[in-house]
This record gives sequence, C-alpha cells and structure tokens, in this order.
Amino acid sequence: MDIDIKSNQESMIEIFPISHTLQASVRVPGSKSLTNRVLLIAALVEGHTVLSNALFSDDSIYFVEALRQLGFEVALDPDRAEMAVTGQGGAIPAQKAELFIGNAGTAARFLTAFLTLGNGNYILDGDPRMRERPIGDLVAALGQLGAKITPIRPAEGTVSTVGSSRSICPPIDIQASGLPGGRTEIAGNISSQFLSGLLMVAPYANNPVEILVTTELNSKPYVELTLGVMSDFGVEVQRQGSERFVIPPAHYQERSTYTIESDASAASYFFAAPAILGGMVRVENISRASKQGDIAFLDILQRMGCTVSEGKNYVDVIGPASLHGVDVDMRDISDTAQTLAAIAPFADAPTRIRGIGFIRAKESNRISDTATELRRLGVEVEEHPDGLTIHPCKTIKPAFTQTYDDHRMAMAFSLIGLRCAGVRIENPACVSKTFPDYFKVLENLR
Repeated sequence: MDIDIKSNQESMIEIFPISHTLQASVRVPGSKSLTNRVLLIAALVEGHTVLSNALFSDDSIYFVEALRQLGFEVALDPDRAEMAVTGQGGAIPAQKAELFIGNAGTAARFLTAFLTLGNGNYILDGDPRMRERPIGDLVAALGQLGAKITPIRPAEGTVSTVGSSRSICPPIDIQASGLPGGRTEIAGNISSQFLSGLLMVAPYANNPVEILVTTELNSKPYVELTLGVMSDFGVEVQRQGSERFVIPPAHYQERSTYTIESDASAASYFFAAPAILGGMVRVENISRASKQGDIAFLDILQRMGCTVSEGKNYVDVIGPASLHGVDVDMRDISDTAQTLAAIAPFADAPTRIRGIGFIRAKESNRISDTATELRRLGVEVEEHPDGLTIHPCKTIKPAFTQTYDDHRMAMAFSLIGLRCAGVRIENPACVSKTFPDYFKVLENLR
C-alpha cells in the first residue's frame, strides 16, 4: 500500500505521489443526494420501496436511524447496497422522538420539513458544527404554512439577531399536528435543500402549497433533481421557472425498486486526477446524462484542456498537455468547488471561482478553510466574498493539511498528494460522511 495511515493525536494519512500517467478504472458509491431524497419519499409512500445502489455513509445512516426512531421499518443490506423502506402513506408512527443527525445537513433540512407532517413532539439536534449551521429560513417558511417550530437554545458560535429567524440553528423543537399548507416564501440563496424539503413534503399538506422563491436560486440542479424524483414517484409540481411552485394535495405512488445513480460529486475527484497527473481515468456506472448537477464539473475540465468521452455506462477523462486556468461560476455545482481548487495550482494561469459565498455555512467554511490549507502548501490564494482566486504554484510545500472534519476537504486535498510529495491529510475518517471507502478507491489509480 502506498497510502500510510499513522497515529498522532488524531489519525492521518500521508499521500504518496504517483510517478506515472494514469490508466485506471474506478467505481464510486451511490449518490448521497438521491439516497436521502428517496429515503424521505419512500417513507411517505404507502408500501414497500427498495433502494438499489444506495449510499451507505454517515449521512445516509443518520437519516435511516432517524426514520427507525420515528417508527418506520428500514432494512439494510450493505453487501448488496440496498435499503428497503416500508412507508406509511404520509403518517409518522411515533408521536415523540429525539433525533440526532450529526453534521448531516441534508438530513437536517429534509427531516425538519418531514416532521411537520406528524402528530406529536419531535426534537432535532446535531453535532457542534450542525449547531452553527442556520436553518431559520426553512423554519420561517414552514411557519408560514402553519407549522410550529421553535429553537431550543441560541446557536453556538453565532450572534443572535432579535426578531430574525436567520439565527436559528439546531436543536429545534417541532410541535406537529399535520401541515396546514397555504402560501409561503423562502430565499433561494442560502441552501437549495430548504426548497427541496418543502417541495417533497408539500403533497401531504392539508391544503395546496404555493412556494415563492424570493431571491436567485443557488444550486438549481439539486432542485431539478428533487422535482425529478417526485415525478418518478408520480407527483408533478406546477411551476413558473425557479420562482414559483404550486403543489396540490397528492400521494406518492409505490415503486418496488428505485436505482440510485452513482454520486457525481464523489466522481469529481477521479475525473480531476488525470487533469494533474496525465493519462486516463474511467469512472464506471455514471454518464453525462446523470440527473445530478455536479456532472457539469466535466464541462469545467474540458475548458481546462481535458478530453472527456463516454460510453453507455461510464465516463473517461484524459488529461491535457497543459492545464489551463479558468474563470467559472460554480453556484450550481458548489460541491465540486474544492475539487477545482485542489487542481488549480497546477494550471498555467490563475483560476477564479465565483458564486459560492453560501458554502461558508457548509460542513466547514469551505472558502476560508480551503484558502488556508492551500496557503499552507505554498499556494498564493485570494479570498473573495463569493469565492477564490488561486494562482499557479511551481513548488508545493510539504504540509499537514487540516480537514475541519469536512469530507470534501480531505478528498480534494488528497489529489494534491498524488502529484506532490509530503502531503498528509488530517482525520481521514471524516470521508465516512459520504464516501467511506474513498482512500481504498483512490489506491486503484495506481
């Protein structure tokens, strides 16, 4: 093994460079975004749904355990990558539950909306970082639909604003007696997961739901993903662009099996590897026709000089003779921003990443923390309110790279270690959030 795991105060991995051009084929796990959306909808279906190629990771298991605490039957088969959910037709069996969802943002947002459909008292809490991640816009939007949600304590590490819902973070107390419905407004520039959560539970409100998006919508492909899954289960949403959505009362239709696409965000690291090492990497069980917006990261790699081709069920990326810097707005594919940041120092010109100011409230402050770790490696970086400018770097300095318990920091910065010696990744286990076997799959590039 060329990856060495050592014990310090916290474990770390040293990534050793690959000295040859790549010729590799890898497979990545099922999509986190799809797995968690289908878990929620399957719990609302009247009947049994099997999720095939489901993601088994911290985030999805937090969601599964929450459903189990709420009285749903969920059977897991990790060897077959299958999850089987028995839905209750819109009912939540448990009338009381205290749910812990770690730092799983998708689970936190979706469950907050889902729990308003129940009849009882529910508490939703997470780890210290989750207690710093605002959820107030969603709480306010659900409140306009008749839900009763209150914060249990002020958010840790935040400044409370009197009269403002923006300061609300978990833990929250949901006093549920069904969701009345009606008209609500929500900002689209904080997290698209707020809108996705509202959309997925809206068919089970007592009355039609009208949602008005009051700002530009970030991460639009994720909302399209939500609408696509809803349609797959038989519910169509009336819409006017990305500004207005109307959802009449309806019921999702049972599907015996729902196959989850491989995760496009996870694939981005392997798409990016040949951009800095040369050669070719094939990522199996994914295509450019994917419903996931992050597949558009391939377009950025093409602009940087890579060659992209595809077959029926795979994508090949071939590295360029010279990697070019780009100026790109990544508001719709922000989960791949750190992947781009990791390969940008090897380009022949600066790379400007725009439109991602909202990712400061993700698992880490993904703008400031990425800049800090790139500078630790000797890279010149300019931080902007909405992103970063990363300059070419001829000499990467050996460094112990902090991850801030953010899976995407660990995965992205490991790419630099494949090119340059002396890169060590702190707390590699944080990748279990979405890709537990990441470092094993990374070894396949050798």
